[in-house]
Amino acid sequence: MSVADLTTSPVTSTYTKTSSRLHSPQLSLSSTRLSVHFSRSPRPNPRAQNFKITCSVNQVPSPVAVQTEEAKNKSECFGVFCQTYDLKAEEETKSWKKLINVAVSGAAGMISNHLLFKLASGEVFGPDQPIALKLLGSERSFQALEGVAMELEDSLYPLLREVSIGINPYEVFEEVEWALLIGAKPRGPGMERAGLLDINGQIFAEQGKALNAVASRNVKVIVVGNPCNTNALICLKNAPNIPAKNFHALTRLDENRAKCQLALKAGVFYDKVSNMTIWGNHSTTQVPDFLNARINGLPVKEVIKDHKWLEEEFTEKVQKRGGVLIQKWGRSSAASTAVSIADAMKSLVTPTPEGDWFSSGVYTNGNPYGIAQDIVFSMPCRSKGDGDYELVKDVTFDKYLLKRIAKSEAELLAEKRCVAHLTGEGVAFCDLPEDTMLPGEM
Repeated sequence: MSVADLTTSPVTSTYTKTSSRLHSPQLSLSSTRLSVHFSRSPRPNPRAQNFKITCSVNQVPSPVAVQTEEAKNKSECFGVFCQTYDLKAEEETKSWKKLINVAVSGAAGMISNHLLFKLASGEVFGPDQPIALKLLGSERSFQALEGVAMELEDSLYPLLREVSIGINPYEVFEEVEWALLIGAKPRGPGMERAGLLDINGQIFAEQGKALNAVASRNVKVIVVGNPCNTNALICLKNAPNIPAKNFHALTRLDENRAKCQLALKAGVFYDKVSNMTIWGNHSTTQVPDFLNARINGLPVKEVIKDHKWLEEEFTEKVQKRGGVLIQKWGRSSAASTAVSIADAMKSLVTPTPEGDWFSSGVYTNGNPYGIAQDIVFSMPCRSKGDGDYELVKDVTFDKYLLKRIAKSEAELLAEKRCVAHLTGEGVAFCDLPEDTMLPGEM
């Protein structure tokens, strides 16, 4: 989906901004000269010392910071977000919740370009939840990352109180409570699925180590970069100090697409479709579950009498939706992916409606379905709205559904063997049965 550039030549740049500031109860600044210095290096520095940012008022020249080894890789605040504030000092904001830190990798990509503004607007966490966005980019994307931060500045979101940008995950992920891992390398011409697993797996192994070192111990992680199920497994295996249950692979877009197709076939609006599960891998072995789904509270098979369509066409329509979109529009599904990330987050911070559930790729240990342990597999979940979830137990299986689930399970076990060198389980051995990348991810 999103591209994380992997160029590693060290570059140093300085961003200087001159701005005017309106009067506020905390600050009264005019003609403020704000200098923010960025240093970038390709190697991570887990606990670099704080790099001081010096702001000066009334057009007094800012002192020039000396670039040192300690300053390299530092994630820095951006522009107006470097100003100080006190939420408790203003009548409008003193009842707000504590600031929440959200990291986004691949932050200069198209998916993030849609997602960041949803997060900043309060759509995900609510109208009383201030947010700090910590944006992770790369050497090549850093200038674009500055442009993203500038757009966030210009949008004047009251809830968006801090924005920082950087290229070192050990700095960007510090104390984050949510990590949205979008950045990944897309598969190029002639690249085998095993090769993509290895290349992107290395990215997520390093990000897992960074989360383990510096993130909140209860950080919630949503992996979007593909192959997302196995990337999530790699990430959690490299973050042993964070509960494995906190890692998710995004299958919500698949769920949303499945709901849309069922609604179209039944001639209803998609809000009438509930209890939709995507089982398994985010690939062409995924299993959109029409056996347990409901339309207007009734089992799908009672509403849609064309069972051949359900068994043969329905799954294929869900799987190939992204490819059809590319053919029509000439680009991948960035906007709907961003919506599905926001949906996945809201499902964890909002109580699940009674009797309903949602899909997420989660760690299988202890699952009640008999699915193999120690993989990340999309399953039906419910949440109390506290960021946690439980697996749904009241689901039905038939031979058709079990056969499809077993195929996706076998694929994920093969992918796991292929990345054993990245999960601490010995020498990798790739015996992937077939190429099952979704059309939109080629």
